[in-house]
Amino acid sequence: MKSGKNNVLPIPQEFSAEDIRIESSICTGEKTIGFYSGADKKLHFAELVRTSSDVEDFYRKYGVSPDSGKK
Repeated sequence: MKSGKNNVLPIPQEFSAEDIRIESSICTGEKTIGFYSGADKKLHFAELVRTSSDVEDFYRKYGVSPDSGKK
């Protein structure tokens, strides 16, 4: 079983904490979180969001806080 300690991933090279975005499907309302690319208008490294814990886990996974991307 994996330990949650020291499993912080580097933010992908072409992205920053400011690029993290949550999107919601128009049809199903399903939410995903990932790094948004303005160049191709897509989320990359996207993960399904079922609860607020999933959002927190995504930020923790990349070692950033939810406030770090806000201006």
